[in-house]
Amino acid sequence: MAKRTKKVGSAGRFQARYGVRARSRVRNVELIQRAKHVCPNCGHQRIKRLSTSIWHCGKCGIKFAGGAYIPRTETGQNIEKMLKGEVEPPKVIEEQPEEIKKEEKTKSSKQEEKFPEEPVKEFEDKGEK
Repeated sequence: MAKRTKKVGSAGRFQARYGVRARSRVRNVELIQRAKHVCPNCGHQRIKRLSTSIWHCGKCGIKFAGGAYIPRTETGQNIEKMLKGEVEPPKVIEEQPEEIKKEEKTKSSKQEEKFPEEPVKEFEDKGEK
């Protein structure tokens, strides 16, 4: 029997529906999702996806949370490196409260200079001419 879905892969089940772009996105995600992944605990390629972001190793039996379509996301790997101490976390620079108060005062004074309040003129009735 011939292979029917050479180009479209697993998205062949959608046939001509949903558009090319949507089917190709589904195909790419499913290729990554169904590939063989390495277990972070034992190192064997026996990881299976149980449900959204829940992964299970068939060899050692460990269950862990990962990405929705891949067991280890880039963000998760970066966080693991930070926790191990391999990479330093980005430093957050905090401004001093005095500087913030000065900036707020200068901003409010600039707004007052741009838009001075004009006195409201009352309607005067001059009578008939």
